[in-house]
Amino acid sequence: MKVTLRKRNQGGKTSLYLDYYHKGKRKAEYLKLYLDPAAKTKEAKEVNKKTLQLAETIRAQRQIEIQNGVYGFRDNEKLKASFTNYIELLTEKRKDSTGNYGNWDSMLKHLKAYIPWDITFAEVNREFVQGFKEFLDKEVKTKGNQSLSQNSKYSYFNKLRAALKQAVKDGIIPTNPAEGIDGFKQGEPQREFLTLEELQAAVKAECEIPQMKTAFIFSCLTGLRWSDINKLLWSEVQHSNEMGYYIRFRQKKTQGVETLPISEQAFGLLGERQDKDERVFKGLKYSAWHNLKLQQWVMKAGISKTITFHCARHTYATLQLTAGTDIYTVSKLLGHRELKTTQIYAKVIDEKKKEAANKIQLDL
Repeated sequence: MKVTLRKRNQGGKTSLYLDYYHKGKRKAEYLKLYLDPAAKTKEAKEVNKKTLQLAETIRAQRQIEIQNGVYGFRDNEKLKASFTNYIELLTEKRKDSTGNYGNWDSMLKHLKAYIPWDITFAEVNREFVQGFKEFLDKEVKTKGNQSLSQNSKYSYFNKLRAALKQAVKDGIIPTNPAEGIDGFKQGEPQREFLTLEELQAAVKAECEIPQMKTAFIFSCLTGLRWSDINKLLWSEVQHSNEMGYYIRFRQKKTQGVETLPISEQAFGLLGERQDKDERVFKGLKYSAWHNLKLQQWVMKAGISKTITFHCARHTYATLQLTAGTDIYTVSKLLGHRELKTTQIYAKVIDEKKKEAANKIQLDL
């Protein structure tokens, strides 16, 4: 493909544009650069000269981009593709990761609410991205008619940015229109958990789904995520004289291989050992209905907190720190890659200590 710098007279000025020619097809890219054909002074002629130099630099850059396969006629065909369908495909790829898939699916629903009709890559520009950000910030409401939380806005907008970044990698768009647009700042996450007394009360309360209750308590005693408990096999539950009982598994979220010591009490919850290829917790399901049954169970125990299955992991972390386990060890037990992730729990403990200190008041 050959790129030629050309001129065209428009309204008393000379417009500069690039002429692309390839296999009998031609297209033009107007540079929004203009020459003054009536330039007579030295200064005016110098401006024309510098404008031509700039246009020539752009032409040379375009030629390099064509050679690298990131610009040209074939890109026009890609730009006609549906951006909405592309997001749907990226979302489907994450279906094996419950939490991640849920965030992508929610972002997709908000995107369709922002632009109800199909949209091509050619229409996704900086204004589009900025508009979606403002839509999340000011217009989206939850089922309770509340604005999105700071972390939800942070998550959904980052999903859009990740999709655009992937589209650049896939060679669909030459540049990322989200570059230079500031994202939302991440809010301080709310880590709900059960105290030791509340957990003891939950153990004594009846639950409509006994297997879910056992799995939740097991998570409170081990810190395992629901995704790892759900796929746990008997072959991963091991024992040695040196270590006692432990679980050797690959985290579904991070894909990191972990060796997690567990207590004899936690092992006792698992029941009779089965075939090594069988799941330890059979029939576990994650749904709104199961979350409701989980909430009803803790309410029977006299607990008014809003509890999800992931709160069991938070409970494990806070109980370990409360018991005096150092934060580095807790971080390793949770399988965190960075210590700062675990430090969130330490802040929770500090807040609870502060609350406890202020409970004792004397009339002085």
